Amino acid sequence: MNREMLMLVDAISREKNVERDVVFGAVEAALAQATKKLYQGEVDIRVAVDRDNGNYETFRRWLVVPDAAGLQNPDAEELVSDVRDDIADIEEGDYIEKPVDSVPIGRIGAMAAKQVILQKIRDAEREMLLNDFMSRGDKIFVGTVKRMDKGDIIVESGRVEGRLRRSEMIPKENLRTGDRVRAMIMEVDLTLRGAPIILSRSAPEYMIELFRQEVPEIEQGLLEIKTCARDPGSRAKIAVLSHDKRVDPIGTCVGVRGTRVNGVTNELAGERVDIVLWSEDPAQFVIGALAPANVSSIVVDEERHAMDVVVDEENLAIAIGRGGQNVRLASELTGWKINIMDAAESAQKQATETDSSRKLFMEKLDVDEEIADILIQEGFTSLEEVAYVPLQEMLEIESFDEDTVNELRARAKDVLLTMEIAKEERAEAVSQDLRDLEGLTPELIAKLNEAGVHTRDDLADLAGDELTEITSLSADEATTLIMKAREHWFANDAASQE
Repeated sequence: MNREMLMLVDAISREKNVERDVVFGAVEAALAQATKKLYQGEVDIRVAVDRDNGNYETFRRWLVVPDAAGLQNPDAEELVSDVRDDIADIEEGDYIEKPVDSVPIGRIGAMAAKQVILQKIRDAEREMLLNDFMSRGDKIFVGTVKRMDKGDIIVESGRVEGRLRRSEMIPKENLRTGDRVRAMIMEVDLTLRGAPIILSRSAPEYMIELFRQEVPEIEQGLLEIKTCARDPGSRAKIAVLSHDKRVDPIGTCVGVRGTRVNGVTNELAGERVDIVLWSEDPAQFVIGALAPANVSSIVVDEERHAMDVVVDEENLAIAIGRGGQNVRLASELTGWKINIMDAAESAQKQATETDSSRKLFMEKLDVDEEIADILIQEGFTSLEEVAYVPLQEMLEIESFDEDTVNELRARAKDVLLTMEIAKEERAEAVSQDLRDLEGLTPELIAKLNEAGVHTRDDLADLAGDELTEITSLSADEATTLIMKAREHWFANDAASQE
């Protein structure tokens, strides 16, 4: 029988074009699986087949785990402290083995053994094909639609399959069996049966790779696509940078008579592409990203990572785009929150902010309106700026002498110190049970404290919309947090009923 097994292994190895060790591994797995059926519980069995004569031995083994972890599976684990009495040099992660009776091959259900062996062979073949495919370094998967699988499309390239999920397809694109498809390889998930390569046609990376194939200057390092934002199948924006002053980045990507950009557009179901010049200056980058709209002025708010962009009335609709598409893509491309407004809205917002700053300075610094307006005109918007900007900058203000500057800075620092002390005193009012609530960050605790929510019961009493208004959490997040705060109520009710 052992001789016959060796002959079978050799035959399968030649027929399936896989290593003999792979086939032996499948045989060992089949024998181990059959042996496990003789035991109760989740035992761990190892079978070792001699590659020369076909003889085999069977071992039951236990994994050595740390004492702190405890035994998760007593049938196949031992604590390190228990084992070291017999084996002094044993380490966590090692195995201890005990020989057990081997199951004769003749007693193994022939069909079960065959299924295990063939499955192992199929897995090995699949892994070998996949490794061969991935070793080519392709970023784009080219194949034909083989079948539909629960809304996903299985694409076949040779004997390798990829999965294009519905969410990664271009909307309104109707792919049918036999259609030729190109898609970006996003990841390889070996746990997926049949089609382990995850594909995408809607990812920004796919558009970048298509441009790389269409524009040789990108591959040569003369051009670089810095970022990409897409509304798949409709519109996209890419930001390009030239590393050679002689190369026009936008014109090079467009190509003669638009041949290069049209090649990308045709592949993506007519998706229109705006090519934008990337800039290190965020404001300049945003202005370019909002094209074709013309920008009148722009105000950068570093703290909120946002920009107020002013356009005239005739450019307002263009800047926003249909359904807000243009400004949304520009925001994704640049990474900045962009607020589009006309001149009237800008003036109104500026007037409101100026009035707020004036009141702040007059009240907190105890100065008159004239001093407050001078600070505003010089660009000061907060007490922190007054207190801590370099002294020389304030001394350069013509309307202020050195004594005035020193007095203003001293008052600002005193006010900030007083506010910080008051904040710490208010924070002490927050109970420990609220601080310990899972999901509450220091920022959320501070917001709750400001709103007078000091205990877990205070939080539990809130309605979802109230918590959303206080913290800016989403409705679902607010509901989850409130229910967590109420858990002790239900626990107390259950205890009282018992």
